[in-house]
Amino acid sequence: GNTLLMLAAYSGHPALVTGLLARGADPDRANDTGQTPLAGAVFKGEDAVVRALLAAGADPRAGTPSAIHTVRIFKKADLLALLGATGADLRDALPAMPGPPGRA
Repeated sequence: GNTLLMLAAYSGHPALVTGLLARGADPDRANDTGQTPLAGAVFKGEDAVVRALLAAGADPRAGTPSAIHTVRIFKKADLLALLGATGADLRDALPAMPGPPGRA
């Protein structure tokens, strides 16, 4: 399942994200599919949420796919520098994306 932080990040609520982080929410806690709030915010294009999570110490390499992988998969190159991506991150193999439920 998703934490309140993941739901707030994915839905684009930077003030709520900041409040949850101030109250101890774990910025790197992945959901059941392995996605972190940071990767979710990158996917949804929520730049203010991305910045709030990074300011709270979120790891852009945590989760599967990570936030850096998500940037590469969805070609959001403008976020690579913000996430601190290195040359090694750009050479790293991308993870296989999960398919629809019920299919192998």
